[in-house]
Amino acid sequence: MPRSVNHVASRKRRKRILSLTRGYFGGRRNVWTVAKNTWEKGLQYAYRDRKNKKRSFRALWIQRINAAARLEGMSYSKLMGALHKAGIEMNRKVLADLAMNHPEAFKAIVLKAKNA
Repeated sequence: MPRSVNHVASRKRRKRILSLTRGYFGGRRNVWTVAKNTWEKGLQYAYRDRKNKKRSFRALWIQRINAAARLEGMSYSKLMGALHKAGIEMNRKVLADLAMNHPEAFKAIVLKAKNA
């Protein structure tokens, strides 16, 4: 007598993962073992790249702040040192946004940091 297998549950599990691989190329979409491996690898990439995203954005903000600071006659490192000394607690994301979208506000902050 064959063993009893809960085929409903295993099929449901496979179906769920196969639905998550929609849009993949070729067998990665519908061959169970390939699709499962691709999906798992995708989760690894997603985890890794959530960390890398933070790294890339920080680098972008620093480049933007540096470019704006140089227009005001300061380097990035000098500006950050002056801000710290002046007690201006502002993160790089906000500084970069000000440098891009509100140059007059950024100029005022640089002036305040220079004078302190």
